[in-house]
Amino acid sequence: MKEEKVRKAVRERYGKIAKTETCGCGCTSTSQQIGYSKGELDSVPEGADLNLGCGNPVALASLKEGETVIDLGSGGGLDSFLAAKKVGLTGKVIGVDMTAEMLEKARANCKKGGYKNVEFRLGEIENLPVADNTADVIISNCVINLSTNKQRVFQEAYRVLKPKGRLMISDIVLLGNIPDKVKNNVLAYVGCIAGAEKKDEYIKEIKQAGFQQLQILDETHLPEVMFDQPDAKEIIGKMNLTKKEISEIANDVVSMKISAVKP
Repeated sequence: MKEEKVRKAVRERYGKIAKTETCGCGCTSTSQQIGYSKGELDSVPEGADLNLGCGNPVALASLKEGETVIDLGSGGGLDSFLAAKKVGLTGKVIGVDMTAEMLEKARANCKKGGYKNVEFRLGEIENLPVADNTADVIISNCVINLSTNKQRVFQEAYRVLKPKGRLMISDIVLLGNIPDKVKNNVLAYVGCIAGAEKKDEYIKEIKQAGFQQLQILDETHLPEVMFDQPDAKEIIGKMNLTKKEISEIANDVVSMKISAVKP
């Protein structure tokens, strides 16, 4: 698939989600099922949680007062707002998203919540609109799998982190192969499956960017019930996937939480 074709499809899909609040990657389960507490969800403005994640990177990032955090693919702002509470008014959170509609939504939520230490910037995670050595921590939640150039994403993350800065990611990876008809389908890419890389390749790219002290903190299989969701049904219908193929894909797709450090 051509890079620009995928990028255009992602923009359109997530622009639609921002306007209609339908599900994206994370429509497989509610936010509480993937690691958010009720208290966390109640603490952010209504509309910040769009069920787009596959984990809760803020819960694992050990954020401290005064730190600067960059949220790659910030969506409606959920993780950015949770991070803002951890770093306090002496800290700062920068959310980056390439979808104008998401940015508009996040900024409206920011205003609604009265956050003084959060800003949202329009940009691509492959070309971050952030200066070198800016952040203490980078978080990302089920977004890097949507990039067609993941190596570049990790290089950019490395660039904008300060020395000793931390990377904390929740993302979808593959344990095995998925059928070519899924791998080459744009709709499946936008649905976070076709764009997912094999676990070993994903880890290799993080290390090649220069990161050290890499740790896999958690690895969870996504349930087959994910294929009952509207987006998944649309993919299945258009590609005529069999029950066996669905089961095999479910066995090969996992949500992985991973951390690493810039030396």
